[in-house]
Amino acid sequence: MANSTTFEIYMFPCLKDNYGFLLHDADNDLTAAIDTPDVDAIEKALTEKDWQLTHILNTHHHWDHAGGNLELKKKTGCLIAGPHAEASSIPGIDIQLREGDIFQSGKFSAKIYDTPGHTSGHIVYHFENENVAFVGDTLFAMGCGRLFEGTAEQMWNSLQKIMQWPDETIIYCAHEYTQANARFALTIEPHNKDLITRAKNVDKLRTAGNPTIPTILGLEKETNPFLRPMSASIRNTLKITHETDLEVFTEIRQLKDKFR
Repeated sequence: MANSTTFEIYMFPCLKDNYGFLLHDADNDLTAAIDTPDVDAIEKALTEKDWQLTHILNTHHHWDHAGGNLELKKKTGCLIAGPHAEASSIPGIDIQLREGDIFQSGKFSAKIYDTPGHTSGHIVYHFENENVAFVGDTLFAMGCGRLFEGTAEQMWNSLQKIMQWPDETIIYCAHEYTQANARFALTIEPHNKDLITRAKNVDKLRTAGNPTIPTILGLEKETNPFLRPMSASIRNTLKITHETDLEVFTEIRQLKDKFR
């Protein structure tokens, strides 16, 4: 759980490795769910907090992000916002959002970024005033989303948009993949002291049953190989020292797809 200056964020685990998020604006009695991975878990969280769902903010169309839309809308009458480019695949969508739009309701004010790569129309929500962002499956702690519908070039361009935000931006990603991501990152950049330290801290957190989310953008820039294709250390490890950042990123993504 976290509190911003204008709204409260409640995070809870659901499904196998997803996280659910509720945002609550007490002054206006508004509550938004970021995606709908698990109706039962969302309803339990709403009951625990004594909040009434008023909005759903979808990042993309995958079932573990939009699968609970219609059931929750039927029960609550909430409004559903989601990516314009995936409107035909977002159940119950009322508000279509695209790059540069501002989602505004009460104290909720998020700038929308198109971040294709994981899916063709993925979007992320950047609450600039709070230095908080919900990035779905575009960026993970020490990872990024698989390229199910988009290209490596699209994903790299999407990540570069996120990298322009302030380093102190708090990043809420949708899955607990951090421990596995750290193991892979160490094979790509084994001499990164910040990464070594972080991997040890992640192991301690997970051993204790604690989440590794949210993360901080500045920390990701220091330790996430998908944000570091320009790193001389990574390039030396991969023996691709003269390629473009996109070519190095593409190689890292392909290696991660094969990593076990």
